[in-house]
Amino acid sequence: MPRITPNLWFDTESEEAAEFYVSVFPNSEITNVTYYGEAGPRPAGTVMTVDFVLDGQQYTAIDGGPEFTFDEAVSLLINCADQEEVDYYWTKLSDGGEEGPCGWLKDRYGLSWQVIPVALGELLSDPDEDRARRAMKAMLGMKKIDVAAIQAAADQA
Repeated sequence: MPRITPNLWFDTESEEAAEFYVSVFPNSEITNVTYYGEAGPRPAGTVMTVDFVLDGQQYTAIDGGPEFTFDEAVSLLINCADQEEVDYYWTKLSDGGEEGPCGWLKDRYGLSWQVIPVALGELLSDPDEDRARRAMKAMLGMKKIDVAAIQAAADQA
């Protein structure tokens, strides 16, 4: 079975972005960088692609030009074990970027991320529909997810 590798299109920042991402995630590394040759379409010697691994997941970034940009139609989801992980990834990835609602953010390169604690799914799918509704209402008022605040809202009677 072929391995699926997400390919991220940048204008000219693929190597910089890959270096940033591998600095944020554990067990990550840049594995290969290729460069444009004389045939173009970009200047010879400039970065064409960067292959990198984020905690076991392979990615390729390409310096393809300004024709395409990121939007929220595609995002990368980080399933965080606890609030400490949420806080870490939120702080690192939102630095120079833009905070969005409900655990979403755009990093400094415009790539969308969802920084979500595992506990959120449990709270939102609670068999007690009123408890799940209160959790959802609390989450909808947040940017960075606060597990304790959602838990407290869910537990209110």
